[in-house]
Amino acid sequence: MDFGLSDEQEQLKTSARTFLQKECSPAILRKIMATEDGLARGLYGEIAKLGWTGLIIPEKFGGAELSMLDMAALLEEQGYAAMPGPFLFSSVLAASMLGEFGSDALKSKWLGPIAEGRATGTVAVVEADDGIEAQAINARARTSGGGFAITGRKMFVPYAHGADVIVVAARVGEAPSDVALFAVEAKGAGVSIQNLKTLDLTRRVSIVDLKDAPATQLSGGAAALARLVDIASVAIAADSLGGSERALDMAVEYSKVREQFGKPIGSFQALKHLAAEQVADIEPARALLWYAAYALDNDRPASPRYAAMVKARWSDIYTRTTDRSVLMHGGIGFTWEHDIHFWFKRSRFNESYFGAPPYHRERVAVLGGY
Repeated sequence: MDFGLSDEQEQLKTSARTFLQKECSPAILRKIMATEDGLARGLYGEIAKLGWTGLIIPEKFGGAELSMLDMAALLEEQGYAAMPGPFLFSSVLAASMLGEFGSDALKSKWLGPIAEGRATGTVAVVEADDGIEAQAINARARTSGGGFAITGRKMFVPYAHGADVIVVAARVGEAPSDVALFAVEAKGAGVSIQNLKTLDLTRRVSIVDLKDAPATQLSGGAAALARLVDIASVAIAADSLGGSERALDMAVEYSKVREQFGKPIGSFQALKHLAAEQVADIEPARALLWYAAYALDNDRPASPRYAAMVKARWSDIYTRTTDRSVLMHGGIGFTWEHDIHFWFKRSRFNESYFGAPPYHRERVAVLGGY
């Protein structure tokens, strides 16, 4: 039995890496990071032409209607390039929620433009207490004129400043599970966005203040929020796999050309061990990611546990790999100007976004009945 990717998925990865090597090189990445908004509009125009923005969107709305495993293969390559911009948050998270839980009207309004690259979305879950579970949601949705109006503050919302629609988690009752997802127009009434400066400039985040902001409810309630957590966990893990591979490749390449005491530093046993430990981390966890992505579409009852496993595991691997890769670069690796820091900083974002490893390890235990 073949547990690898299909020929089509391998072709997707190969074409994505070739494209990103040209269109998202470290030099181009620095230019995008230096811009005020970090939206990478030129890059995203080309991505839309390739069909990436509609990869998992249904065909009837202009997408390719592929699987989350296909998306995971693409996200791995985006992580390898540290690709900036709202893709993960728009074409994966927001598109998934709108496609799975949105009304026909919402799907018609947003999925086509997202697939074509004419609109972007994002998701807003985290608040001041930093929780992603239902009981941590305090933003309130009340009925208003046949719809809903939301009041509350959302923290660390990716690319809200460039979004057209925000999928917002809000409370609809007093019970811990009385939450739902809502679609809010980012440029609509009652929405105020304040950009934040963070360590990782390949990911831009904002504070979103909502004051009676008109909203349309998605179906699913608390189950929709749980599904969002699962999809986000797998998507971030896929990005982390690509980033881990890139950090290791950079460290190994540097160890081949940097000489000390008349020899390449890669010949020294200590560095060989560091590289070997990174490979021993990455390779066994690769299949875990593939199955977790497959399970999102094909094994729904088991998918939450696999999503929690893969988020915890790959967050740990990514931070450990970038730490060791910086060390393998020696003194130059500790300078902020070196390219290795794109991935070092990104690993810190991925570690905390949608739950740190301890949170997901606890989820694994709870979902396993412990």
